[in-house]
Amino acid sequence: MPPTSDTPLAAGADADAARAQAPSSSQAPDKVVVQDLTVRYGDKVVLDKASFEIREHEIFGIIGPANSGKTSFLRALNRMDDFTEGMTVEGRVSLDGRDVRAWRNVYALRRRIGVVFPLPVGLPMTIYDNVALAPRLGGERNKRELDRIVEHCLQRAALWDEVKDRLDSLGSLLSGGQQQRLTIARALSQKPDLLLLDEFSIAVDPVTTMRIEDVLKELKHEITIVLVTNLVQQARRLADRTAFFLNGECVEVAPTEDLFTGPIKDQRTRDYVEGRFG
Repeated sequence: MPPTSDTPLAAGADADAARAQAPSSSQAPDKVVVQDLTVRYGDKVVLDKASFEIREHEIFGIIGPANSGKTSFLRALNRMDDFTEGMTVEGRVSLDGRDVRAWRNVYALRRRIGVVFPLPVGLPMTIYDNVALAPRLGGERNKRELDRIVEHCLQRAALWDEVKDRLDSLGSLLSGGQQQRLTIARALSQKPDLLLLDEFSIAVDPVTTMRIEDVLKELKHEITIVLVTNLVQQARRLADRTAFFLNGECVEVAPTEDLFTGPIKDQRTRDYVEGRFG
């Protein structure tokens, strides 16, 4: 059932255990419903009347060439237009049946929606404090519980074994791939039930990219993931279903493998995934 207040979902081990009882993507209810979503910057339409659903506990891929509206969709979902001059949003985006525009407290909404940007955004603080920041802002003061959260999130981001002996070091001293995983750990520390990733591997080496992909495959049993990627094969490896965006249009949404090998619904999609343009 959708939440009835502006508070985030239950925290701690009970919430993690509940998320682990995830149905398969094909059986899961809708997590996000997008209806006639239009995004503009000034007079320019960058996403035009997009409509589709994202199911609970799936990795939902979004592919398409540059300037097709992929990142603008993430911005609309996370209400970034509230703080982006000239950006306007029409239509409806619902999270668990509730219009994201109905949240009076946008920060409460964002506690449910974690975001990982293309380049790692390390805060000027220690590794420990990067991950502990969100729980502290949420009122957590118990050192033992903070220690548990930090370790748990770093483990889920496949970073704990590499940093457990230097948690007091600055996060900015980590390698690029480690910083990106730290960003994921920080996003997970707020216990989101929806995680948005915007081309997370753009500045990460292939080995680290594969490690993060393995993390995402595990995380989808606990949370819903929206993956915007400029790597078509990454979507094919990870996404349960994929949307193809082109010139501000959501051309089609289908089980990912169908976009590559299924009956052709829109030739533009097949041309893009087969590399004929992009």
